[in-house]
Amino acid sequence: MSLLAVVGPSNAGPGERERMLQTARKYLADAEVDSSDVVRVDVPGRGAGEDGDGPIRVELEPIIPLLQSGSLFGGRQGLEIVDAQNLQKSEVDTLIELLESADLDSTEVVLVSTGALNRSLVAMVKERGDTVSIAKLWERDVAGWVATEVRTRKIEMDKTAIDALIQRYGTDTASIGQALDQLVEVGGRITADMIINRFKNRPDEPPWQITDAVGRGNVGEALRRLSDFLVHGHPLVYLATLESDLKRRSLALAAPDEATFKSWVGTGSDRQLAMVWKNRGKVKESALRNAQRALLRADRVIKTQPEDVHRVTLERLTVAFCRWYS
Repeated sequence: MSLLAVVGPSNAGPGERERMLQTARKYLADAEVDSSDVVRVDVPGRGAGEDGDGPIRVELEPIIPLLQSGSLFGGRQGLEIVDAQNLQKSEVDTLIELLESADLDSTEVVLVSTGALNRSLVAMVKERGDTVSIAKLWERDVAGWVATEVRTRKIEMDKTAIDALIQRYGTDTASIGQALDQLVEVGGRITADMIINRFKNRPDEPPWQITDAVGRGNVGEALRRLSDFLVHGHPLVYLATLESDLKRRSLALAAPDEATFKSWVGTGSDRQLAMVWKNRGKVKESALRNAQRALLRADRVIKTQPEDVHRVTLERLTVAFCRWYS
């Protein structure tokens, strides 16, 4: 039986999802399955989809005849199940039963999952197939990928132009690839100004990237990332992120050791917690108190004042936090 699980992070963004799908496509192509012979099934989210007559939702019903009958013409075929983490228990049971009883000598099955698969599927993949893990993609990782793509396309771009492209698209490698395809047509040397003027996209990036810039006291980057965030995000989400970061800094200052600090915080990536602990002596207690008072004032403004003043309030707050944290 040919079975592959492509597993990515639960918070996968466009860049990670594209890498997962590319991995699935490459696996099927290497197995000599023509793209026209691949059946893709997208699993609806939990609580979504249309109930079928049997144990699986209507959207998943094409799986049954494909695994029961195989190829009508004796050729190789592929089944790609995307968002397999959303499979319900009855659907997992049905899929496993089909996979166990089917003649899959000529069928390649790929499970694409953001986050953990059902344990029964994990056990089956471990016994009869293989797993490929796609790591979370950070902006520092994207730069190397872009540089390689630039060389492949023989585009003249320096580091500042590559940085500008990442500023516009974040970790969305699919969109970056499309942008590079456009730049091939432009020809000549590509500058950062050309990137900024040509592409008006703003990345849907997580707010903690702003707090990282704030922690370094980088006002320009923090304001730029705040501007990007407000295209998609809500001001109160940003304030909640600042509050969480402030709480961690306060706990780090009070904790006797790193282990105690991490136990007090409870959640958070090891990287971020390690950075907070490392810089715990950098911020004075008085600065943390000032930040707390400013955060409360900004919260009142956002909740009670017209939207016209929201942006300038958040910008002033961000600049102040950069000053207090540096």
